[in-house]
Amino acid sequence: MVTPAGAPATENPWWLIGGSLRDVADDDFRIKLTRDQALVLSDWLYHRMGTEEFDSLVNQDRAVWSPLHQIAGTLETSLVEVFMPDYAGRLDAARDRLLNSLGDVGLPIDEA
Repeated sequence: MVTPAGAPATENPWWLIGGSLRDVADDDFRIKLTRDQALVLSDWLYHRMGTEEFDSLVNQDRAVWSPLHQIAGTLETSLVEVFMPDYAGRLDAARDRLLNSLGDVGLPIDEA
């Protein structure tokens, strides 16, 4: 669950009960990822951003560029693994662990 910074992740969060949209709109949000998730997402964004297909999709709603750049920049400056000589192996291992945890999610119906 994505929550406003400092807000408890509860079944009945305060921002849905008593808070107003104006109270929440100015708050920062935190998204918690595992190291494996961060590594795989960072690599994926690095390879997709700047391609014609990806950019044309995002350009359909240009406001999306703002959070994409924020997320990509945060990942790039936070992950020391990208500078390690065994980066490719670490990325492959992270990808394998994530795929193993997914089960059938994302598989074509005939493969699930």
